[in-house]
Amino acid sequence: MIPVITAFEQSPDEGRGLARDMPVRWALEEAGQPYEVRLVSFAAMKEPAHRALQPFGQIPTYEEGGLVLFESGAIVLHIAGRHAGLLPDDADARARAVAWMFAALNTVELPIVELEQALYLERDRPWCEARLPLLEDRVRVRLEALSGRLGAADWLDGAFSAGDLLMVSALRRLAGSGILGGYPDLSAYVARGEARPAFKRAFAAQRAVWAGRP
Repeated sequence: MIPVITAFEQSPDEGRGLARDMPVRWALEEAGQPYEVRLVSFAAMKEPAHRALQPFGQIPTYEEGGLVLFESGAIVLHIAGRHAGLLPDDADARARAVAWMFAALNTVELPIVELEQALYLERDRPWCEARLPLLEDRVRVRLEALSGRLGAADWLDGAFSAGDLLMVSALRRLAGSGILGGYPDLSAYVARGEARPAFKRAFAAQRAVWAGRP
């Protein structure tokens, strides 16, 4: 059965591939799994029909037969567990890849999102300018540790995995901030992720939605 995911009808990321359906699309492309997309408006996301799928009124959702999932990380983990190519066969390596998935979402992405929110939603607040250096320092602490772990390797733990997929997705949110440029190894890491054919297909699919907006 072909899974169906939901995505923004008019994405606020302006076609930059930052909306939460992007890692799900990427994972499906890596797995070679066809999928369908149902576009939803901001208003529709708050309606009971969508909240039955996503209790918090967000995207993406994932429907496959009788299975309904929400939260992009959980969906990527499900895809990776069902299809080859995103998690190692070795049990220990598989567990480490899952650990990197959690690290991407909980340890690295959270301070990046907090910085994003300050830049885009709090700029007019009188305390914003004083708070920004603190938020930037929190991001740099995470990047420093991640850079030290990655070193000269192409990926975080051997072959590319769902851990790398989610970590690259998190780091891409720093585009335009100037912060990632201070870490050439991480910039190259993101570039390797973006160069993968599956990423390019996923990005083009999401970009097409923005390009075709009214």
